Amino acid sequence: MTAVVVTCPRRGAALPAAALPALRAADRVLAVPGLDAGAAAGAQDWDGTDPGGLPDGTVLLVPAGHPAATATGAVPPPAGHGVLDAVAVMDRLRSPGGCPWDAEQTHESLLRYLVEECYELYQSIEDGDRTELREELGDVLLQVLFHARVAAEHADAPFGIDEVATGLVDKLVGRHPHVFPAGDDAGEEVRTAADQDRRWDELKRAEKQRESSLDGVAAAQPAVALAAKLASRTAKAGLPADLLPGGEETGEHLFRVAAAAQLGGGDPEAALRTAARAFDARVRAAEKAAAAAGKAPHALTAEDWRAFWDTP
Repeated sequence: MTAVVVTCPRRGAALPAAALPALRAADRVLAVPGLDAGAAAGAQDWDGTDPGGLPDGTVLLVPAGHPAATATGAVPPPAGHGVLDAVAVMDRLRSPGGCPWDAEQTHESLLRYLVEECYELYQSIEDGDRTELREELGDVLLQVLFHARVAAEHADAPFGIDEVATGLVDKLVGRHPHVFPAGDDAGEEVRTAADQDRRWDELKRAEKQRESSLDGVAAAQPAVALAAKLASRTAKAGLPADLLPGGEETGEHLFRVAAAAQLGGGDPEAALRTAARAFDARVRAAEKAAAAAGKAPHALTAEDWRAFWDTP
């Protein structure tokens, strides 16, 4: 039987570990002509013969996307190979001879794109659009790769995508001792999501050694989300609810509403967005109904708005 091994696109030298037994036992290794030299080293060019008709003991190397890559029993490239491709592309764009625009960017110049892409991802989730969700996840990933590549060029404290990923892995493993026990110590038993949420906070406090219950709260987040986060953090710290802002200023009133929603188990940011988008849809529907009746949407009177407001 012929073993088909799918190589990583643009990173042909990276072969899946699962293919090693077949490669070691192979009588002959064939490769699609033009395959990356790193993966095809020592392989003979494949003449296109049906893989099912090749002699037993043959290993066929094909790139992802090749028709033979879907053969029964084909060894796929390792999970995450696409991320390696994305890292390589980002590196090429940022390197000499790459893209002038990419080469000029800084952490600061990229800030607005980071925020925009996160909101676009948020909207794709709200809309339930799977195609947009996949694309927007890629755009957010680009921001991570871009910032990591810029960080690698820092004169005094450089770090790259590997350090970013390693830090993330260490954090996830360290905060899930019930999943990744260190030696014989599995840590406190975690049975529910609530248990893990509490345990996460405990481990985070011990790890960060923060002086305040509010340390680590991102002040740059949207105001409603910020108020909700502050209310949540202080509630966990035992702050009585009557000590939350209680004045009559607009900001204090909004803070109380956001805090009440958060402490009641809701998400005030999401709730406000839902209400805002529903209002947006209703305004557009009224304008559309007015236009169908021959009235220009930009010239509607208060009476017109009321007349078309509840029009299906």
